[in-house]
Amino acid sequence: MTIGARLKEERERLGFTQPAFAGVAETTKKSQIDYEKDLTQPKAGYLAAIARLGADVQYIVTGERCPSSLTPDENELVDCFRCAPLAVKAATLAGLKAGANPPSNTEQQGARTQVVTGSGNRVAGRDFYGKE
Repeated sequence: MTIGARLKEERERLGFTQPAFAGVAETTKKSQIDYEKDLTQPKAGYLAAIARLGADVQYIVTGERCPSSLTPDENELVDCFRCAPLAVKAATLAGLKAGANPPSNTEQQGARTQVVTGSGNRVAGRDFYGKE
């Protein structure tokens, strides 16, 4: 994913239109469009302005989310996930993935989400009790 695509993703996540985002960052709609199409790269002043809106500038530039940019409910989710047993983690990931990419109506009929644990009740190289 490109810088422009991540910038657009962050703008949409925050609920801004291109003109509104550009206005807050003191640039033009055309510049915003050019940034999102990767025709030009945003400057530091622009990135600082959108960071004040809640944009994850680290993610936009590098593709890696900044932990401090998470919302309180996202932080709670991460905390709970980290403390959960591996079986719960696997089931949670399967459920979230299924919800993020819902199947078409024809695929939904009789569809079930299954967690594949592999041999010996292991997920990602660990057993359900967190042992390696």
